[in-house]
Order: sequence, then C-alpha cells, then structure tokens
Amino acid sequence: MPVTLFARLLRQLLLWLAACLCAGTALAAACPPQPDTVVDTRPPRDRGLLWRITRDGRSSWLFGTLHAGKPAWQRFGPQTAAALRASDVLALEIDPTDPSLADTLAQPVQASAPALPAALQQRLAAAFERACVEPEQLSRFPPLMQAISLSTLEARWAGLDTRHALELLLIDRARSLGLPVQALETAQQQRAALLPDDPQAALRALDQALQQLEDGRGRRVLQQLARAWEQGDLDLLEHYERWCECAATAQDREALRHLNDERNGALAAGIVARHQAGQRVFAAVGALHMTGPQALPRLLAAQGFVVERVQFRR
Repeated sequence: MPVTLFARLLRQLLLWLAACLCAGTALAAACPPQPDTVVDTRPPRDRGLLWRITRDGRSSWLFGTLHAGKPAWQRFGPQTAAALRASDVLALEIDPTDPSLADTLAQPVQASAPALPAALQQRLAAAFERACVEPEQLSRFPPLMQAISLSTLEARWAGLDTRHALELLLIDRARSLGLPVQALETAQQQRAALLPDDPQAALRALDQALQQLEDGRGRRVLQQLARAWEQGDLDLLEHYERWCECAATAQDREALRHLNDERNGALAAGIVARHQAGQRVFAAVGALHMTGPQALPRLLAAQGFVVERVQFRR
C-alpha cells in the first residue's frame, strides 16, 4: 500500500507529532534538515487549488490542500483569504486538534495479532534512526502506523514540515474569524482506510512502507507533489499514477482507489449536506481528492453545483 497516500491520510497526528518532535532529539548532520525559518516579507500569494461551488443562490468553496507546509506558506493569498472570510464553516476531512484521535489510531488492529517478525522490527528500528526520531515517541501505535508516521516526516527532506500543515493554518484562521471547524470523516473511518484488518495484509503493507522509506521513493514523490500543489498544477496531479512510483501492479492501483476515490462520495455528501442546510462551506480536502473519475469537483457538479476553478493571480 503506497506510503505517499498514507502520508496524506495522517493529518490527525500532525499536532501530536509536532509536540513530540519539538521536544525530541537534536538534529545531527545526517538527519533531515530543519525547515527554513526566514520570514517571507513579500506580499502573500495564493497557492494550491480553489473552486467556487454555487447552488441554491449561494456559494461555497472547495480547497485542495497539502498536509505539510513551509513557513513561507503560512499566509494565505488574497483570493483564498477572501473565500475563507465569505464562509460560515470550515470543513476538513478530520479535525487534527481533536484530542481523541491519537487514542483511536493507537488501538491495536487485533488483540490476537502476531508478533512483528524480527527482520521487520530491525528495519523499522533503522527507519527511526534515519529519521532521527526516538522509537518511544511512537511506541503506543501499531507498527504500520509508526511507519506511516515516519513516511509523513520524510517531507522534511523537501523543506516541508507537518507543523506547518495547511489544515493547522486553516484551523487557526477559522477560529480567528469565529468559524466552527467540522469534520467530514470520523477517526474510525480513516483508521479503517489506513490499517488492514487482516494481520498478514498489515505485515505486507508494513514491508512496502519500509521499502519506500529505504529506497527514497516516498521522498521523491513528496517533492513532486509539493511542487505540483504550490503551482496549482492540476494536470500533473491528475497523472499522479504515472510518477508516484506506487501504481506498478493492479494491487497498488486498487489501493489507490480505496484510499482516494472510494472516500470521495462520502466527502462530497458531507459538503452537500452542510451547503443544503444553509451554510457557506469552506471545504479543505487533500489535493489528490480533486483528481480522477470520482474527483470532488466532478461529484459536486453532478449534484447540481456550478463548479468554477478560481484562477490564482501568479
């Protein structure tokens, strides 16, 4: 199961990971670099992908996010900021500030799950060492969730950091505007997408996650994904399977559909329900949910919305 998609689904751990890492091990020369802290004094500019969706005489918004960021991205551009001010509610896939989420993800997959084979345990320990993270910081989570967390932290090699995730920035801005924050999915739903019920399937997924950490694939893909998001390159994102190094087999492609496309119907239904109830919704969802046959803009258009891509001034 592709570790790059695991990373996209892990925003519920962002705050928890940030707290651990801020108090964690000092970085050595071989460790991932710390994010640039230089303040960007240039006028803020819009990044990512934004759509206006209009029905019933009012507009809501659909924003494609990246689940890590840079300090320079911590100010929204004028068009994104205006859309947020024109909204009544911020809707995220899940609220990463919910204190119960880490507990949900820490639950064992099965009480009778077999012990982790020694070879996988050694590889997982080596992955922690390469990431310069103490294993104790994630020891409460199942081994696969630990590997998923480490894959998220690979973003540091691309100058990104989960502490600057777009979701966290959006929550901060929404609360300053007095907007409620609502989740489109539950922690249990995302846990079901992340962790296979079958212990053997979980071991295979762990092996694949570790392979991508070992050979650098996850790092390369995160760099490309960040460039595509920053430039608002929807065409490049649409062809994700061609360059993600994660869709070589039918099993891989099925995993992509399970983690992305199959969730879009429920996400769209949540947006529709809130808009239909009279709210102007700012729905912020991972950018890859805007791609493919079940892309959220397509599903919302099928629900009678006029869907217009907002062209950012570059």
